[in-house]
Amino acid sequence: MQTHVATTPFGRRSMTLGQISSQVSAKAMPTEAMVNKWEVFQHIREAREMLGATDRALAVLNALLSFHRDAELRADGVMIVWPSNEQLMARANGISPATLRRHIAILVECGLVIRRDSPNGKRFARRGAGGEIEQAYGFDLSPIIARAQEFKDLSDAVQAEKRALRVARERLTLLRRDVVKMIDAGIEENVPGNWGRVLQIYQTTVSRLPRSAPRQHIEDICNELQELHVEIRDTLESFVRSQKMSANESHSERHIQNSNTDPHKESEERSREEKEASASGANNRNLHSLPARELPLGIVLDACPDVKALAKGGEIRHWRDFLAAAEVARPLLGVSPSAWQEACEAMGEVQAAITLSAILQRSDQINSAGGYLRNLTDKAREGKFSTWPMVMALLRAKLDASRSPAHKASDPRNEGKSPSERLEVSDALLRSLKRPR
Repeated sequence: MQTHVATTPFGRRSMTLGQISSQVSAKAMPTEAMVNKWEVFQHIREAREMLGATDRALAVLNALLSFHRDAELRADGVMIVWPSNEQLMARANGISPATLRRHIAILVECGLVIRRDSPNGKRFARRGAGGEIEQAYGFDLSPIIARAQEFKDLSDAVQAEKRALRVARERLTLLRRDVVKMIDAGIEENVPGNWGRVLQIYQTTVSRLPRSAPRQHIEDICNELQELHVEIRDTLESFVRSQKMSANESHSERHIQNSNTDPHKESEERSREEKEASASGANNRNLHSLPARELPLGIVLDACPDVKALAKGGEIRHWRDFLAAAEVARPLLGVSPSAWQEACEAMGEVQAAITLSAILQRSDQINSAGGYLRNLTDKAREGKFSTWPMVMALLRAKLDASRSPAHKASDPRNEGKSPSERLEVSDALLRSLKRPR
């Protein structure tokens, strides 16, 4: 015969409003309610962080559920289990008594179980004459039934959040890949644009991304990268359209020239163009004697090693890293944004970055880096400037310094090394260095 249902814990354990709320929910559930205890346990395990439960607490809950014989929990059945601490510790993977008590308290605080303590704190059941349980003291599993739908909703919310986080991470990966490769394409194809600024924006945005970021933070970063993605794509698409228009116009011009029936006039125009070209070549003999190809990044870095210190991580592997470092060097040298913009327009951004790196390398010899850059920009507009002589001069100075006896004696890195080990250059580069300016 059930004499009294205990509502307060035994001993010095205090009663809380949360425990009373769990008891109210257990009393309010319909008598026909029934759930599969392992399905509900799966929902609880997925939503454990939202419930405030720990992994060890769930191990204890799993052990408590195992002491209930049936897989189904019924509101009209016996919902109390009364295992001893020794039995619980054995089924909870052998945890210590102190750990067991701590995590049982967590289960009670989370409202997953209810304590039904006996007058002396022991756990047991009293059976009647027919063998039916009349009175039981232990842990009441009624909240598993009463809150089953709540646990399912929480589990669904957690799964939806995981899916949203996975989608956000996939979007972030795609945006980062697209932005980096489109920047590389713009630099390699010499598309007009301030690619150094774009790189700086990208690196600043990505640097705010921690190793383990929440979904909302990832989505905010994605939104910023999306704006940058649209800007870069529009720049590249505009350039492609302009190239197509130029190709169409030149195709039409070729048709017009082919329709010319006066061979004497055509030969006169060709001879005049050849004379102009030869005159221009005579005026700019030094520039025309330089290699037609672009300066390799490795040669630039050999000539201007100081720019590496301004790169992220102190390493430059691609032109995009070089442009980003040049953007950092610009304000350090006191070059105004307008002077930099004019240099990029006149030389192209890569050549302007090489020029700025050379100025940085010789900053101790240049009083006004901004004025010097403007002077070189004016020469570039007139076709009288190339970065090859600047880089070759820096390499020549570096080579001469490595060959000087004072440098050999003062530099400890040169001890035990032959001259070829100190500075390795190709034969083609040596011929370029020896060529008169």
